[in-house]
Amino acid sequence: MSPEMRSPFWRDIWLQVPFLLWLVLLWMLLWGQFTVLSFLTGIIVALFVTRVFRLPTIELSGRVNLWYTALFIVQFLAAVVRGSITVAAQALNLRRHPGTAIIAVPLRYADDMIMTHVSVTSSLIPGSLVVEADRDRRILYLHIIGVNSRADADRQRDDVLRWERRIVRALGSPAQYRALRADESAARAARKESV
Repeated sequence: MSPEMRSPFWRDIWLQVPFLLWLVLLWMLLWGQFTVLSFLTGIIVALFVTRVFRLPTIELSGRVNLWYTALFIVQFLAAVVRGSITVAAQALNLRRHPGTAIIAVPLRYADDMIMTHVSVTSSLIPGSLVVEADRDRRILYLHIIGVNSRADADRQRDDVLRWERRIVRALGSPAQYRALRADESAARAARKESV
């Protein structure tokens, strides 16, 4: 096999190292053993799974902002608690039926990785669930509860876009982060002009 034929294989493996390590960790957790044997079999299984069930290689941005990542985690945990309390209150309120809706949220900065993070984040917060993701047009469709007006749906859409911005700040590529900063600067300038 020529070097030209071998390099894409090793390049794909190198780009998927974080994912492979995650699969190995899941394998070890599945067996409940953190031994050398379970690590080695985990590597074999992870390589087999990634070669047989091929997914497009997602290149990581290589940028992690620790401050924004910590802030994201705190905000996410607070949103989970708040969402749990809200959904529980809606379920226990027998006088009023919580409205539901399916909303489309066009993402602004998303590539596959950011879109996946936004989808998972939105689905883990009680009260919303991603039912479809249009990868080509970068649109998420969410089923949400507690919607009684157009303003409620718009507020939910704004919440998802806020999560997208938080994720871009924490993990987005430098280009995505620059685009976000430029949009925020333009929005601030527009607010100053309107005052």
